[in-house]
Amino acid sequence: MKHRIVVLGAGYAGAFVAGNLARRLSPADTEITVVNAVPDFVQRLRLHQLAAGQEIKAPKLADVFAGTGIRLRLARVTAVDPERQVVAVADADGGGELGYDTLLYALGSHGDDRGVSGVAEHAFDIAARPSALRLRERLDSLGRRGGGGRVLVVGDGLTGIESATEIAESRPGLSVALVARGELGARLSAGARSHLRQACDRLGITVWEHTSVEAVEATRVLCADGTVLASDATVWTAGFAVNPIAAASGLEVTESGQIVVDRTMRSVSHSNVYAAGDSVYAIGDNGRPLPMSCASAGYTGRQATDAIVGRLTGRKIANTELVYTLNHISLGRRDGILQPVDAEAQAKPKYVGGRKAARIKTGILKISLWATSHPTFGLPKRKHRLAAAPDASAKKAIA
Repeated sequence: MKHRIVVLGAGYAGAFVAGNLARRLSPADTEITVVNAVPDFVQRLRLHQLAAGQEIKAPKLADVFAGTGIRLRLARVTAVDPERQVVAVADADGGGELGYDTLLYALGSHGDDRGVSGVAEHAFDIAARPSALRLRERLDSLGRRGGGGRVLVVGDGLTGIESATEIAESRPGLSVALVARGELGARLSAGARSHLRQACDRLGITVWEHTSVEAVEATRVLCADGTVLASDATVWTAGFAVNPIAAASGLEVTESGQIVVDRTMRSVSHSNVYAAGDSVYAIGDNGRPLPMSCASAGYTGRQATDAIVGRLTGRKIANTELVYTLNHISLGRRDGILQPVDAEAQAKPKYVGGRKAARIKTGILKISLWATSHPTFGLPKRKHRLAAAPDASAKKAIA
């Protein structure tokens, strides 16, 4: 009987791992199934551009995995039972269960309303393609009615900054404001903060600093200090949360629901479950948890791939570098910031800004898309056979 590998999620981490496993493991011994709710690969790093009105490629996963032997199951994951080693899914035909011998959990993250009243009913987010398209439709309607409209972006993390600047540049007829809980760009160097402020001034973005939002209504936002901000479209980027399925499954997770793993991305509670991307609580080489990011998806995905291949084939498992070296922030299409960080995740004094930073960020996005769309490119074509007892190391570890 073939060893069944099931990959949950086909984002940056899941698609990468699935393709690499397909190239490196022999189909005579293994079968790989990818479960994803939608048929397309979503460029999550560019959803703020999609919302602003730009056309963003969404390759079909069937094309991404063509020729790899990977089975694609278009369904929504509803539960994981690590004791029975099955995954419950729902689709147009009613769904069912998938059994697995090795599971790679990469369901990613979604927008988090942080318990703020009215966010779910009245705010827009850009954590997924459908929600980004809903925001786009709203911005289109504001543009058509004449006289502009007021767009309020809540959250001054990278997603909030990119959303505000992209919308302001792409839709100059709209009035854009950005709400920051603390100082704008607090995690950037002094020079980068200054550059960010100049970009906001250039694009006409009003910035509300040291402001906490208590409630979102249909046409306004209520702040903790009593300030009331008018808004025709409130964009919520104040946080992200992981899918609760892992916590409900009995896997060991953190308070935030991320799966706790060892250095090889293997669950500390269930030895045949691995995690990658936003779903995993992985400690970087600096001793700090890796942030939710595309870069972290790449590092954790490579480590999980090496670990799965190594344990199944009896080979030595190499440690993939787990680092976070910089933040790349787009400020519209012609401006940006590349902010290097040190081993303590603190901003270094120097940064790269302007068109050069924008071109580098564009290059990074293109490379990420191409690498995900060609998951087996450049890998050795030799297919590794499974060891006689591929789970021996796992059993030994548990013992």
